[in-house]
Amino acid sequence: MAWGYVTLAVAAGAMLPLQAAINARLARLVGSPLWAAGISGLVLTAALALVAGVALRAGPRVEGLGGAPWWVWTGGLCGAVVLSATTATAPRLGTAGMIALVMAGQVLCSLLLDHYGVLGLPILPVSAKRLAAAALLLAGAALMR
Repeated sequence: MAWGYVTLAVAAGAMLPLQAAINARLARLVGSPLWAAGISGLVLTAALALVAGVALRAGPRVEGLGGAPWWVWTGGLCGAVVLSATTATAPRLGTAGMIALVMAGQVLCSLLLDHYGVLGLPILPVSAKRLAAAALLLAGAALMR
């Protein structure tokens, strides 16, 4: 197993409840989860642009974007939903409950994406083993709540 990637994934997972808690506090200060998510998104954009500019020493390639499918532009909308939803729900559900429910949504969507090979992903059919794992995760989400 590639432990560096496992560590990176665990660290990324740890950032989601931390970000939700930070943004929930920001929402109280600015008066709205939507404004807090927007501010967080601006900081995220600036940080990524800075890190990419320093690390890669080049801007993004743009020549192939004209022929890109329409849906490649919707990833930011997904991020906006995640930022807004986690900012709004963390203070009401608690970060553990919110994360458990976010994981439930991730698992269900992931099974569908994998099963049908959506958006060019490899097809990984739903199996009894994968359904059992999903059921355990969903049960954990229910218990966490």
